[in-house]
Amino acid sequence: MSIATLAPDYIRSIMAYQPGKPISELAREMGLVESSIVKLASNENPLGMSSHARDAAHAAIADMARYPDGGAFALKAALCRKFGVAADQLVIGNGSNDILELVSQAFLAPGLSAVYSQHAFAVYPLATNARGARGIEVPAKNFGHDLDAMAAATEPQTRVVFIANPNNPTGTFVPGAALEAFLDAVPRHVLVVLDEAYTEYLAPEQRYDSITWLARFPNLLVSRTFSKAYGLAGLRVGYGVTHASVADLMNRVRQPFNVSSVGLAAAEAALGDDEFIARSAEVNRRGMAQLTRAFAELGLEWIPSAGNFVTFKVGDAVGVNQALLRQGVIVRPIAAYGMPHWLRVSIGLPEENARFIAALKQALA
Repeated sequence: MSIATLAPDYIRSIMAYQPGKPISELAREMGLVESSIVKLASNENPLGMSSHARDAAHAAIADMARYPDGGAFALKAALCRKFGVAADQLVIGNGSNDILELVSQAFLAPGLSAVYSQHAFAVYPLATNARGARGIEVPAKNFGHDLDAMAAATEPQTRVVFIANPNNPTGTFVPGAALEAFLDAVPRHVLVVLDEAYTEYLAPEQRYDSITWLARFPNLLVSRTFSKAYGLAGLRVGYGVTHASVADLMNRVRQPFNVSSVGLAAAEAALGDDEFIARSAEVNRRGMAQLTRAFAELGLEWIPSAGNFVTFKVGDAVGVNQALLRQGVIVRPIAAYGMPHWLRVSIGLPEENARFIAALKQALA
């Protein structure tokens, strides 16, 4: 008997998360020079990190022999100043993925359930299944969340509803008024996790202030990350804002030193660099227009996106993806999300977008 067979069935049934292909891996596979490869697969900020974050990270390296501040005092203080919340409402995570996992650890178990949408972030079912809970996947509506159906899908055993806004990988957006109505409709025994990993990319007319809703909805948790617009994907820092009683439970199951000193310092500095975030959003807006114009010229269908990526339909997604890889361009296949004929491309710098467009035209020829 293999020791692996002794693991619970719900663990052995999980399919491991498949991240975007690294540049170094493609270089090895295709015999390419790494510097010639364009990676547009993981929704990273093409501008990198701000100079403020870089300087803070460099300064923190000098004290790397010490454990990080397990309570993340300085970063929490900065978040409190920015959002007008109390420190006991905050949970700091190793990326926002960690926040999602902490939710599942604190609130899910065998016999309980979580609700999420079809075509939503893959970590929701992974985190649910890892706790032995039952996942309730609600069919998508126009590739996005059907909130009425999700509210109807909750049951007495439901403890968590996951909502990504904007949604990954489809980029769909739910207006703030619809989210407020959903929160009013959902039973108070259900924790609503509003995953706003891409919120900094929203257009001005799309913006809403979900953190102010916490005073009215003690069953709301807002999850955000420094990996996307802030450009700190490699440092893994995220945070959740919620009712103090919810944060307390999550902090009980959180690893004591789950975020590095370098990550904490860089995130604190990045949080105050509004100019960098504005520039990142503008680069994204222009890049989105550049890519969608090309899709229109090529006669390709795409899903309007509120994030820093766009999902487009090519039919033979496997073949087109391989053709792009041979040309040194990495995008993201999303067959695992139930979309086998689609690919997702991150918004890059203008020259990276142009390289992708040229490679896509060749792949489709």
